[in-house]
Amino acid sequence: MTKDITKVTPYNSEATKKSQVEDMFDNIAPKYDLLNHVLSMKIDVLWRNTLVKMMKKDNPQEVLDVATGTGDLAITIEKGTDAKVIGLDLSQQMLNVGVIKIKKLKLDGKISMQKGDAENLPFEDNRFDAVSVAFGVRNFENLPKGLAELRRVVKDNKSVYILEFSKVEGFLGPFYMFYFRNILPAIGRLVSKDNRAYTYLPDSVNAFPFGEKMKQILLDTGFKKVEYKKLSLGIATIYKATK
Repeated sequence: MTKDITKVTPYNSEATKKSQVEDMFDNIAPKYDLLNHVLSMKIDVLWRNTLVKMMKKDNPQEVLDVATGTGDLAITIEKGTDAKVIGLDLSQQMLNVGVIKIKKLKLDGKISMQKGDAENLPFEDNRFDAVSVAFGVRNFENLPKGLAELRRVVKDNKSVYILEFSKVEGFLGPFYMFYFRNILPAIGRLVSKDNRAYTYLPDSVNAFPFGEKMKQILLDTGFKKVEYKKLSLGIATIYKATK
């Protein structure tokens, strides 16, 4: 039986999921980019590029990137669409790494970073031409509330783009799950020095709805049209939800 995603937390402590997620990302921030690229064999770069190619068709002028982390997707969006981007994240340490990266690329005039809560976005209704979240909705404490907030701040007839891990199905599934459950957490623990962060990753992916289930959740949130694209045999999926 699949565990409730809201009950899957990084440290299994008495603190709220939101607080634990913030602590986790603060802890692993210095090693996050290195681990991200190593553990995904840089295929995450291709996934972000695919999302931005989809978004570019909307010709966005201002984009909100929620759970921006160190800003990789925000940077890819700015380069691919020339839009102004606001990156928002719960973890100040992740944002600090992102700010340095953005300044080095001389993009601080186009990308701004701010601390904030995805479930209580500090923006007015119908503001953005597009909203994106890469590998962040899985960490929401209250998924329906977070998705409703994403929908609230995007303009009518515009879209929210969600890139999230899903599950490899078919004969390759067991091999991938072995890597995901055993090898990936071991490397993550060794490099990040955080014993739980990279065990939480497969636990949360295993509990998170994907494909048709996620599509239905987005429709139930009020989006009028939802389409999705599987990436790399289903390791990840992009959902385009139009308001």
